[in-house]
Amino acid sequence: MEAFLVSTGIVALAEFGDKTQLLSFILAAKFRKPWPIVLGILVATIFNHAFAGAIGAWVTSLMSPETLRWVLGLSFLAMAAWILVPDKFDEKDAKLAHMGVFGTTLVAFFLAEMGDKTQIATVALAAQYKAFVAVVAGTTLGMMIANVPAVLLGDRIAHKLHVKLVHGIAAAIFAVLGIATLLGAGERLGF
Repeated sequence: MEAFLVSTGIVALAEFGDKTQLLSFILAAKFRKPWPIVLGILVATIFNHAFAGAIGAWVTSLMSPETLRWVLGLSFLAMAAWILVPDKFDEKDAKLAHMGVFGTTLVAFFLAEMGDKTQIATVALAAQYKAFVAVVAGTTLGMMIANVPAVLLGDRIAHKLHVKLVHGIAAAIFAVLGIATLLGAGERLGF
């Protein structure tokens, strides 16, 4: 349950102001059909995060527990720093309109998420917790928590988000995870 809750919270916080959330706003404004967009986000996220979670699970089989602890601890600290860097949205991410609303959203979201902060976080969380299903379900729910309101409420909420504060909280959580991992907290907690 901890893997699910931590994964949900971290990704929900990390996603605020992220390029995929900006993509959600743009797709909602462009198509004005929220449910195919939401479904496209869900399917793209499941595939993307399942791939990332599988990589995280695979990485754990390649390294000794001591090496993995250092790699994960440093990765979480790097994520803490990276999350403070604002994303820039590339307009080409939203220019796939010939595939319909669902298809455009699916492809644009999947591609925008490749190598993104939340995908890398999913890899690290899957490796940390060794709980593939819980991590993928949690990170997917976190993406939906951040992006569904962007699709449904659009501009009405965009200006009310304090992105720097939300990113600061997410960065602090990643930093705590990194320090705790480096100090061996995972070993004492059984993961």
